Amino acid sequence: MESIGTPFLWLMFAGVVVVALLVDLVLMRHGGPHKVTFKEATWWSIGWVVLALAFNAWLWWYSGQQFGAAEGERIGMEFLTGYLVEKSLAVDNIFVFLMIFTYFSVPEEQKQRVLVIGIIAAIVLRAILIFAGAFLLAKFHWILYVFGAFLLLTGIKMIMAAGKAPDLEQNPLLRWLTAHVPMTRSYHGSALSVLEGGKKLYTPLFIVIVMIGITDVIFAVDSIPAIFAITDDPFIVLTSNVFAVLGLRAMFFLLQGMADRFHLLPYGLAMVLMFIGAKMLLVDIYKIPIGISLGVVATTIAATIALSLLRPPPPAR
Repeated sequence: MESIGTPFLWLMFAGVVVVALLVDLVLMRHGGPHKVTFKEATWWSIGWVVLALAFNAWLWWYSGQQFGAAEGERIGMEFLTGYLVEKSLAVDNIFVFLMIFTYFSVPEEQKQRVLVIGIIAAIVLRAILIFAGAFLLAKFHWILYVFGAFLLLTGIKMIMAAGKAPDLEQNPLLRWLTAHVPMTRSYHGSALSVLEGGKKLYTPLFIVIVMIGITDVIFAVDSIPAIFAITDDPFIVLTSNVFAVLGLRAMFFLLQGMADRFHLLPYGLAMVLMFIGAKMLLVDIYKIPIGISLGVVATTIAATIALSLLRPPPPAR
């Protein structure tokens, strides 16, 4: 696997992520379990985006110094495009998280804990999948076509499902959990299990964490092939992925209560996946320049957000 990832770059990236997570966790614990305000979520969201862009700018500069200006520009553009793709697809995660939290009536003060656990699990999971994917791509070039076809079909399925409210009651995982896991119907603070009548029962918070974890797996399977269409460098793939995931908690609280206003965004995300899938399928015929890819992704997401705000959804009947 060819990669720009030297030991110095990996240590730099790991240090930034660890420090950022510690700052986030310490500040969250300092405030105690509480309902995150829109203002707080806005500032945290801006902070995570600024951190990602600062790392992008540094990586661009450092690569230019090490490999030349043209190579530095390519690496910087690949990171930025990958980050934008992953950040956009993360919005779809948030819509599902909202549905799960609403279904289980998760207390506001417990949402932060669940999301932090979900983010840490997502980082570990994505690192495993990314290195596995990079290894397979290095060995079997034809897997690109599998990824491309998968993304194309996923995009088509997203368009067909857009505008339809998913029925969590029919979710096979949830039905299996509620049928096989002994659980209590009430929350007990941050406890995941309690003893009642000498029997261990799991709280709804445990089920929510499991559902969030499985959701992370599903979305990782969707999003990781998408970024391999941008670059096959494991360092760029992982760093852009992780920086997108780090801001997931703040983005959740920012978009909470506003999800319905972005009713056209699923169509935009579907079109992005279909474009990236087509890009993968055409890779040996015509390699779409990274600048065009960045422009298509940014324009599609921005356009669907703008149209969602200009054309509000019809009132529910």
